[in-house]
Amino acid sequence: MIIRLYSRYRTRVTTNLLSTPSLNHCSQCGFSSPLSTSTQLTQQQVNCIPQIPNLDAHTGARFLQNCIINGDLASGKTLHCHFLKTGGGLDLFGWNILLNLYVKSELLSDARNLFDEMPSRNTVSFVTLIQGFSEFPEVESVKLFVRLHREGHELNAYVFTTVLKLLVNMECSELAANVHGIIYKLGHCSNAFVGTALLDAYSSCGCVRMARDVFDCISCKDMVSWTGMITCYAENGCFKDAFCFFSQMRMLGFNPNNFTLASLFKACLGLEEIEVGKSVHACVIKTCYETDPYVSVSLLDLYTKSSDIEAARRVFEEIPKKDVIPWSFMIARYSQSDRCEEAVRLFCRMRREPAVPNQFTFASVLQACATMGNLTLGKQIHCHVQKVGLDLFVHVSNALMDVYAKCGLINNSIELFRESENKNEVSWNTLIVGYVNLRNWDMALTLFSDMLNDHVQLTEVTYSSILCACANLTVLETGAQIHSLTIKTLFENNVIVANALIDMYAKCGNIKHARLAFNMIRQKDVVSWNAMISGYSMHGLGNEALHMFNMMCKTNVKPDQLTFVGVLSACSNIGLLNEGEAYFTSMVNDYSIEPCMEHYTCMVSLFGKLGQLVKAVDLINQIPGEPSVMVWRALLGACVIHKDLELGELSAKRVLELEPQDESTYVLLSNMYASAKRWDNVALVRKNMKRKRVKKEPGLSWIENQGIVHYFTVGDSSHEDIRLIYGMLEWLNLKIKKAGYVCNHDVILLDVEDDEKARLLWVHSERLALAFGLVSTPSGCPIRIMKNLRICLDCHAVFKFISKIVKREIVVRDINRFHHFEDGVCSCGDYW
Repeated sequence: MIIRLYSRYRTRVTTNLLSTPSLNHCSQCGFSSPLSTSTQLTQQQVNCIPQIPNLDAHTGARFLQNCIINGDLASGKTLHCHFLKTGGGLDLFGWNILLNLYVKSELLSDARNLFDEMPSRNTVSFVTLIQGFSEFPEVESVKLFVRLHREGHELNAYVFTTVLKLLVNMECSELAANVHGIIYKLGHCSNAFVGTALLDAYSSCGCVRMARDVFDCISCKDMVSWTGMITCYAENGCFKDAFCFFSQMRMLGFNPNNFTLASLFKACLGLEEIEVGKSVHACVIKTCYETDPYVSVSLLDLYTKSSDIEAARRVFEEIPKKDVIPWSFMIARYSQSDRCEEAVRLFCRMRREPAVPNQFTFASVLQACATMGNLTLGKQIHCHVQKVGLDLFVHVSNALMDVYAKCGLINNSIELFRESENKNEVSWNTLIVGYVNLRNWDMALTLFSDMLNDHVQLTEVTYSSILCACANLTVLETGAQIHSLTIKTLFENNVIVANALIDMYAKCGNIKHARLAFNMIRQKDVVSWNAMISGYSMHGLGNEALHMFNMMCKTNVKPDQLTFVGVLSACSNIGLLNEGEAYFTSMVNDYSIEPCMEHYTCMVSLFGKLGQLVKAVDLINQIPGEPSVMVWRALLGACVIHKDLELGELSAKRVLELEPQDESTYVLLSNMYASAKRWDNVALVRKNMKRKRVKKEPGLSWIENQGIVHYFTVGDSSHEDIRLIYGMLEWLNLKIKKAGYVCNHDVILLDVEDDEKARLLWVHSERLALAFGLVSTPSGCPIRIMKNLRICLDCHAVFKFISKIVKREIVVRDINRFHHFEDGVCSCGDYW
């Protein structure tokens, strides 16, 4: 970018050849020599143009030069009309000045018509028109260069700098190598002007080595050349080389300018050397560049990206703020740094200043509104951008969609999406993320399918969001298809997408594929480790989870709060009391992480499952502040397991104080009374549920087969293959009884006969799903079943027998964890 600014400055020399008023013309070559000390014509002279019978080329050229200087397009057109009527009067030099007038006025169509009608053309004619097109790149301008070459006009330095600038603006910098060949043949490689333009082109397409070769060929390297090469290194990730070149430049006696310093700040960010950046800041102050717009914005970038927002604010307060750029930049960084209230305050302050917000300003402040959930301010800004016509910009419309989606008004986002004529991948991603956050995962998948049909570019946000939807829907086949798509589109090695893949496979019951996805990540971050540790913990593979944590500790990745949630959960799932206590202590003492409610919940669960209810209560009493509902639920679950009715009643009371409509607590309390044969209390609990309109969530199990999810409830008879399912259940019942299965009637907490209890057990939703999986999937394939409630003891025992009889792995995810049944054994070790 900085080289481009220099190139733009240098190519103006060509234009100045045409607009300098103190040059006399030579009609043969189109250039000029001293004319007159006068640089302006009076309005009276302009009005007299049509009355001059013999207006010569000399006077016409001088008049057109003054039109360019004064920006007087109308007078220039008047003279143009005069010459068209009189049939002559301008020579080549004058025609080039007239052409330059149209180019400077951005009337490129008129300029092209004039160019085609000119009686003769030279190099200056072509360069002038190409320069005009370089600001509004078109393929036609490249054709002009080819035509210039073919017609045999002189290819000088100004031609090459103009054409190279054009290629950069057209984002076709890779074509610079072709132009470089012509430059080399004509011996312009050593020219500093041409070298700088080539540096810019090669830098834009990432050809750093070629840029260095160009730099080495420049015979008289000036400040622009050195700055160009430093910028090339900084823009293409060669940050150390940028500093080495800067040192060489200083030893040769060159002083840095604003562009040099801006590039050095970028290199400091790339190297994460913020202290070096502060040294460069000192150099900025010494050289009095702190108020320069390029340097000041680079300083803001340095401090905001290094999370030193206060330093950035001090820089912001010291720089001129007439331009919108520093305001927009600072508002954007506040929004991105989760300091949204400050972003809004700064925006309100900006509205009292002369600077006028642009589309990027509004997009940034809308991002702050979305993060805060400030719907009122978001609507006000929506009205304002509609008034000023900025709602048509895709950045603004996307930000508005995000505001409405995060505030729960997804239909408003859909309406904006449909009205937008400039949708891009961010527009689609905003809606998909919105639906995922609202837990409408089916709609997210539908939108993703539409996005594919419209051939919209997929990004890491698209993949991570849609994989999250697959994980929550537990649709493994769909998730695997998306995984294959990430491989095709080269996103598999993206750490954000890979982390989402780990989470998806773990939550869909395929922990082996989750580990494979983890192993494929080259640069694992804390999210990668956390996803794998939590995945192993969720699957009851506590030892593997702890092994992963030990591996993590040997890397440079530092554990965070979520890491220890996974570790403590792993200890709780397999009953490692001493290890759990040690990790809890280490978290506080060794890693300076204050325990949160999730950590306390894991520890209460660990103590409770092992029957150490007194320890669990003591820990709850030590929690600073009010224990959360999760903590009391963990204690209640432990009381159910160990049949501690008194403590269970207390825990249930605490849960219902916090969440009066929590149906699971009523159910657990009712089950505790039923286990103790206190049927009057059971009836009282059910009466309270009815009075408070609390309904028990029905047991539901589901299984995916060939991309279709099949749902089953207790005693379900609605499935189209129900006869096959019940036939399979009868066969399984006979087989496991022969293998030694004895029905556990105690899990049916109803006052009915044992035969009825046995019948009710065999129509549990997870058994229906298992029978369907056995009749509908190929032999030997794993069967994965999801359940919305905790699997009962009898079903757990039945699944162990069936896994041994049918020789297949059966994976069941209940509300708490995964159970892997294989060859008569469950991964939980009957501890859950």
